[in-house]
Amino acid sequence: QVQLVESGGGLVQPGGSLTISCAASGMYFRTVDMAWYRQAPGKQRELVATANANGETTYADAVKRRFAISRDNARLRVHLLMNDLQPEDTAVYYCYAKTTVAHWGQGTQVTVSS
Repeated sequence: QVQLVESGGGLVQPGGSLTISCAASGMYFRTVDMAWYRQAPGKQRELVATANANGETTYADAVKRRFAISRDNARLRVHLLMNDLQPEDTAVYYCYAKTTVAHWGQGTQVTVSS
């Protein structure tokens, strides 16, 4: 059974940095495309960044040059390093994995506020 467990969320001041992580289990991780999504209050869930099984990464325009996604195939983890965080980055961040079906984690709250 696939499980995705996020960690590392919290409160950070504007301009600060934070890394969130996702621990995966129940799948052959190195062959699975992974991604981070986020959902702010009152808004739709949106794609933040992807890290494909072949190592390619993509980013939403809103986070390019500030966020970096990485995957550790040995430890079955995917990370999202977030720099220069702004209040508009406040959201619940979800880990996503696409096997034969879509899998979601429970989410981790990131709040950017002074």
